[in-house]
Amino acid sequence: MAPTKKVGILGATGTVGQRFILLLADHPVFTIHALGASSRSAGKAYKDAVKWKQSRPIPDNIESLVVKACVAEEFKECDVVFSGLDSDVAGDIEMEFLKSNLVVFSNAKNYRRDPTVPLIVPTVNTDHFDIIPHQRSVYNQSKGFLITNANCSTTGLVVPLKALQDAFGPLSQVVVHTQQAISGAGYPGVPSLDILDNVVPYISGEEEKMEWETAKILGGVDSKQFLPLTNTTVSATCTRVPVLDGHLEAVSVKFANGCPSVEEIYKVLENYTSEAQALGCHSAPEKAILVNKAADRPQPRLDRELQKGQAVTVGRVRPCPVFDIKFMLLVHNTVLGAAGSSVLNAEVAVAKGLI
Repeated sequence: MAPTKKVGILGATGTVGQRFILLLADHPVFTIHALGASSRSAGKAYKDAVKWKQSRPIPDNIESLVVKACVAEEFKECDVVFSGLDSDVAGDIEMEFLKSNLVVFSNAKNYRRDPTVPLIVPTVNTDHFDIIPHQRSVYNQSKGFLITNANCSTTGLVVPLKALQDAFGPLSQVVVHTQQAISGAGYPGVPSLDILDNVVPYISGEEEKMEWETAKILGGVDSKQFLPLTNTTVSATCTRVPVLDGHLEAVSVKFANGCPSVEEIYKVLENYTSEAQALGCHSAPEKAILVNKAADRPQPRLDRELQKGQAVTVGRVRPCPVFDIKFMLLVHNTVLGAAGSSVLNAEVAVAKGLI
């Protein structure tokens, strides 16, 4: 890949920001140059500003970095800016950075619906980078652009759906029930009295995101517009469970053009590859989809770290008496479902010559 690029991280003290730091600490292409957070943290050494919640320690070269305010002027030397900001503040800040001709990869929901902003899962729809010249013309930018990640649970869903859609044609109906880890709620997250010995059958806004994001991600793109799916209906039910990391999803699918066999589906899933893999990106998994045919897999604790968290594990593929087929999937919600998507998206952008 290209020579080292300087990167900044917005929301660096939060859960997603911490994951960015771990993913980028020894990266061969990206070097952490600037960290941004709220006014409470700005001016402090990172180790004094953060409540570190990761299983690995803060990298030695990051501890003493002074946290900056999240303003574009402080990040003007950065080739890439990764945003782990909460959605309540991300909108204005990310737009300021875009209008300052900076490259931004965002985890927030604010611009996912924007008709000029790609919503990219890096092992699914990197062809949506094709709209960047149009986005630059809209915002009168020479090198800056904005890319968004999908919701963490949507990310896991669309990887196997993309493989099935490519192989067997349109999917007419998809029903998904998620069991989502507590890390997806950030820190301090779900109160212990709500989640211990319990399942919470509601996550605000999550079901709607899964239902519309899938159509944009699995749809097409031309040079000036996205072409979302119009004949695929998604129904989602999202729950929070007492698991630290890893979203488990139960999925049922109806095909528009007849039902393939379980064996055909397994073969397609096992052989699926993405452009990120073909480009040789550093963070790309060796296999975008891991198939596990054991009767009791996937499981969050056993499967979430496979392929460094960048793959989706699929198991229990079987006939569905209501639709055509059903299966279970697992996605690491803070790696491929969040910071890992941004990092891999940025690697793809470098490989495509956009950065």
